[in-house]
Amino acid sequence: MTIQYGDWRKTACAIATAASVAALSGGIAAAQTYGFASMQPGTLNHTSVISAIAKVLKEKAGLNVVVQPTAGESVLIPLVGRSEAEFGIGNILEVEAAKAQNPNLRLIGSLHPLRGAFWVRKDTTMRTMADLKGKKVGMGYSAMRTIDPMVKAILATGGLTEKDVTPVLIPNVIRGADDFTSGAADMFFFAFGAPKVREVDATVGGIRALEIPASGIAAAKKIVPQGYLTPAVPNPFFVGVEKPMGVYTWDNMIFTNSKVTDEAVYKLIETLENNKADLIAIQPALREYSAAALYKSYDIPYHPGALKYFKDKNIQATATQ
Repeated sequence: MTIQYGDWRKTACAIATAASVAALSGGIAAAQTYGFASMQPGTLNHTSVISAIAKVLKEKAGLNVVVQPTAGESVLIPLVGRSEAEFGIGNILEVEAAKAQNPNLRLIGSLHPLRGAFWVRKDTTMRTMADLKGKKVGMGYSAMRTIDPMVKAILATGGLTEKDVTPVLIPNVIRGADDFTSGAADMFFFAFGAPKVREVDATVGGIRALEIPASGIAAAKKIVPQGYLTPAVPNPFFVGVEKPMGVYTWDNMIFTNSKVTDEAVYKLIETLENNKADLIAIQPALREYSAAALYKSYDIPYHPGALKYFKDKNIQATATQ
């Protein structure tokens, strides 16, 4: 069949239009793939929290989330700040410490409280922070810079400083747990709910969470103002808690960067809020998640998409602890 000049032009236009539509469709598909920077496998944030969020976003919102594990928050936060990942989760101390060097960081909010402990072997006589005097304590945290002052703050609740213990230098909490298991350290610090805690508990034949005296929290706040105590009782989540007591607590933040669209951030919050039961089924630590609890008065810019959600839902910022 012979194609006349006019017909050829129509055909070329049709091909060009189809190519443009295909390219646009590809762009939309690409925009629905989001990198989520995380800590190492075995940590609460990687194995449980981000797994829960990724599953819900994929199944309920049709978003493909790619988890990007890193050595720690000192690495993952700049990754998000440079737009090499769209989202990240990290503790408030790390996020605040990184904000000056990462001006494109934007908060989505406080995902849930993190609760941690110093654990020792259950067959020891140690029960309180003061009992760590002279013991081998993991410190340094070169890949998780703000954990070191947190460890010093928790020691301070027992009237101790780093001079009262034998420091064991470690890069992150995973290594700290491994050193404890091997006997290179007498304690390890981790967040409740992390699979690594259960692994260590099973490996060494039982662990005990050291008690933090409420009277010591004022000394701790001189080192880390963002830390506070919340109650804990013996149950499967609070591994090693042998009686009702206060445990060290700080906020776990979810954040993004200024290049992520308002629509994506809004959709993330909306999806998590509408599917909370699915989140809890995977990670009980997310039981305390709510859109209302996201918005706290931190001195870090919030993403416009988050602010729009808060405005639409009439959510007001709450004070920090």
